[in-house]
Amino acid sequence: MGRTSDAKRKILDAARSLIEERGYSALGVAEICAAAGVPKGSFYYFFASKEALALAVVDEHWEAQKRAWTRVLTGEAEPLGRLRQLFEETEAGQRAAQEGCGTVSGCLFGNLTLELSNQTEAVRGRLQEIFDAQVGLVESVVAEARERGEAAVTDPREAARAVVAQLEGQVMFAKLYNDTGRLGPLWQNCRALLGATATTLA
Repeated sequence: MGRTSDAKRKILDAARSLIEERGYSALGVAEICAAAGVPKGSFYYFFASKEALALAVVDEHWEAQKRAWTRVLTGEAEPLGRLRQLFEETEAGQRAAQEGCGTVSGCLFGNLTLELSNQTEAVRGRLQEIFDAQVGLVESVVAEARERGEAAVTDPREAARAVVAQLEGQVMFAKLYNDTGRLGPLWQNCRALLGATATTLA
């Protein structure tokens, strides 16, 4: 049982690393197995297809990210302080990745959205669900800030969608320019999007 679990773990880790480095489309099952150090037969024991593996990688990454986002966005800080912490942790994560491999990795979900939105309906549908869940987490915080008079928005859902879109866009620019400094304006841009009061976490 341990060896079976180890083989699956190696395949998932190799696939995620390769997808982050080179994208999904250019990868083959043989290359993934070679990087994982497992025989090709092991791949099909765990995954019906490369698409099934991609979905597993996406789901696993989302579970980890969802825990992190939930921890931050349901914390004890004031609502806008929680959003600021989310941006700061995102920037720190991208900086750590850059220090580890020399390049900004970007967002796995954003990268796959750009690459696969017109290629695989299953992956696209799952990414839509994930982004909707992200918006939902942010929406709760925005609604709380609005109730406290700290954000001047009429529709917390749409405002949350704009915040998530801004976060994704800035991460994409950081990847494009290989410069985590591109994430620096996130907080001020968010304050502008939400019409935050001048005295709120300036």
